[in-house]
Amino acid sequence: MRELDYLGIGMRIREIRKTKGWSQDDLARKCGISMSFLGHIERGTRIMSLETFVGICGALEVDADELLWGKIHPSEAVLDLWGTPGKGQGSRETDGYSMYIRIMKSVAEIMNEA
Repeated sequence: MRELDYLGIGMRIREIRKTKGWSQDDLARKCGISMSFLGHIERGTRIMSLETFVGICGALEVDADELLWGKIHPSEAVLDLWGTPGKGQGSRETDGYSMYIRIMKSVAEIMNEA
């Protein structure tokens, strides 16, 4: 499993924020965090919670992969999560548990690409 590069994550957040023309205060307000904390996140000196990370992704309108790794990691397993088109409701491919298993396998595959 890859180790997270908090400085790189912060730099990507800063870059996307600036591309949108937003100040640190603008993004901090959208995420419900202080401007000081956002500054620490962008410098990689503080680690944010998952809730804060999700809020930043939402505010910046970017995928988590883009902030975490700098690019999106497509996976055939992820692209095929919803099963074969045309399968009926209640079939094994659309069963909730089966869907959960496919999602977890896809996440594991992505995390083991390192």
